[in-house]
Amino acid sequence: MYLGAIEAGGTKFVCALGNEQGQIIKSVSILTTGPEETIKQVVEFFHNEPLSAIGIGSFGPIDLNLKSPKYGHITMTPKIAWENFNILGEVKKHFPIPIGFDTDVNAAALGEKIWGAAKEVDSFIYITVGTGIGVGAIVEGNLLHGLIHPEMGHIIVRRHPSDQYEGNCPYHKDCLEGLAAGPAILERWGKAGDEIQDQAQVWEMEAYYLAQALVNYLLILSPERIILGGGVMRQGQLIPLIREKVRDILNGYVHHSAILSAIEEFIVPPGLGENAGISGALALAVKARDTEF
Repeated sequence: MYLGAIEAGGTKFVCALGNEQGQIIKSVSILTTGPEETIKQVVEFFHNEPLSAIGIGSFGPIDLNLKSPKYGHITMTPKIAWENFNILGEVKKHFPIPIGFDTDVNAAALGEKIWGAAKEVDSFIYITVGTGIGVGAIVEGNLLHGLIHPEMGHIIVRRHPSDQYEGNCPYHKDCLEGLAAGPAILERWGKAGDEIQDQAQVWEMEAYYLAQALVNYLLILSPERIILGGGVMRQGQLIPLIREKVRDILNGYVHHSAILSAIEEFIVPPGLGENAGISGALALAVKARDTEF
């Protein structure tokens, strides 16, 4: 029997077959179009495969309240065709087996906990910086949920003194995502990040915003590790800059060796690399299977 994994992204869906050791046996990438067409291709990928469970890590916001009539739905989203779409229910129609469901970043966090860079800690956060900014959290061994799931990509940060860009978040303009996600880099500088790798001011500003966010998360959740992933984080100079600015902002307030002398082990890239998302969906499948049976 296989485990199925669905990384449901706003740009593409990645589907995979894997096992409980986290190995991906085969996978496919599907362009995210309308729900009917996209889900049809997802179902075709898994058709006739011997599956014991499926995990879905989805773009959001999504409804994770088990008591809500909208549980399993994608809720408010700029992708209008997907607004109020019951993604979990639609997959369940075709596969009456245990199905784990969470945000894409919570899924990635779970994958990092089981197989990646957070195996030896109980509390940590996983951040993806790409088309948007999402944050998943595991606190004392449990995925963090509450009134809704965490939306830490939309926190408010201080504006960089030389930044005149208004921000592009459709809800808040200059929240973290509106100032530091990939589209903000493109709009502010006129080029995508991989075209301006050697422009120091670009990455100094990016690190300025992301370091503020990490300090806020650190002071609120007190994670034992912070994992930074996503397309923007492929810029190798970013993590060292962020570490330096985190130290500067804290200014000695968090007097712990993780910050003072071992920050290279505290703020780290994903152990699963670019497979964090799909491996996380596989981890949700493991969790769903083991919970139901």
